[in-house]
Amino acid sequence: MHLVYADQNGRIFEEPELLPLGRTGDLLTDIYEEELIPFPEGATLVSLPGTRALGIDKSEKTVAVPDGATAVGALLPQGFTRLLLPGYAKREGADPLPLFGYTAVVWKEGKFFVAADPTDDEKERWNPLNFENVEQKVQEVLNRYPENRIYKHLSNCSLEYGCLTSQNTFLMRWEGALPVSSTCNAGCVGCISEQPEDSLFPSPQVRMNFKPAVEEMVEVMVNHLGASDDAIISFGQGCEGEPSTRGIDIAEAIRKTRAITDKGFININTNAGLTPMIREIVNAGLDLMRISTISAIPEHYNAYYRPRGYGVEDVAASARYAADKGVYTSINYLVFPGVTDREEEMEAMIEFINTNGIRLIQMRNLNIDPEYYLSNIPKPRGEIYGMKQMMEIFRAECPNTVIGSFTHIPPKELRRTRTQ
Repeated sequence: MHLVYADQNGRIFEEPELLPLGRTGDLLTDIYEEELIPFPEGATLVSLPGTRALGIDKSEKTVAVPDGATAVGALLPQGFTRLLLPGYAKREGADPLPLFGYTAVVWKEGKFFVAADPTDDEKERWNPLNFENVEQKVQEVLNRYPENRIYKHLSNCSLEYGCLTSQNTFLMRWEGALPVSSTCNAGCVGCISEQPEDSLFPSPQVRMNFKPAVEEMVEVMVNHLGASDDAIISFGQGCEGEPSTRGIDIAEAIRKTRAITDKGFININTNAGLTPMIREIVNAGLDLMRISTISAIPEHYNAYYRPRGYGVEDVAASARYAADKGVYTSINYLVFPGVTDREEEMEAMIEFINTNGIRLIQMRNLNIDPEYYLSNIPKPRGEIYGMKQMMEIFRAECPNTVIGSFTHIPPKELRRTRTQ
């Protein structure tokens, strides 16, 4: 395998005299054949501004590519878990990298390979090639519901940001988006919809700036859920804050929707810190809950989420309550090589999963500048196992939990019994 790098014009080259390196946390590491898969459909190659690509020469010394050249990484589509970061060194005074999840990429056998694991086989539903006639469908729905501000907001998400979940809302299939909140009870370092004015990372999206009425929510929910038996409508999107800050309204919208249709599944993507509001939403008839988390260790969790008025113990209480009521509960696990696979991180998360009834781990590659992230979280205490071994340990130690990447419809025996 050969190192790849980009020149000042963004053109990508291989360097046949250098073996590529990866990174796990802040440690450079060899890349092994078993860690590589062919470049996936939907992945993107990007240069890493302000870096120098590092490789190993014939004398087994670590060297950098020529001045002016930068490291190259891959941005993976959903369904693939990053195993290694690209091997690079930051140039002095370089700006932080944009909020993406950079993956090690190499040239081998005449094509690109990435250090990744194909974690979920339900990728076809999220293949952009399966999203056709979106602009036409958006216009049709806007014409049919001109007063519904949620549809107007999601039209921008669909057409400007290319958000596939919002596009599903207009296509009225699979998992659709239902953003409802402009406020949040956390200040996540990697938030994609709102950053402080002095932030090192400009947010790539604009957060919604209005509060949809319950009637607007119900209209979207009934339209989407009524379209098919396997439809999912999801509160909590990248273009909003924390949906449970509107827990009373969400609960009312769920009750009104279920009085009209019993089809499909209602999901919430949440940090689950507002346990009283989560209880309201669960009691109203929630089917699925996906909890965003990065760690079960309070110091690490707090460093990233910067929670306002809650902690990991509140997240656990919300998860336990939902699971006890029959809600199919998952975690949206923000993972990072060299951190998530630390011994102490795995031990804490395994206990959290098994204690609180988590049925699904949805692996999500953390989008952040590695140096900034590593400088703001606790230093490693135990052994680093590697991402592939970490997932195997989770499978062995959490026998009631599935590892994937997407929202899954629960098997019939695990679905919540609905009462009218």
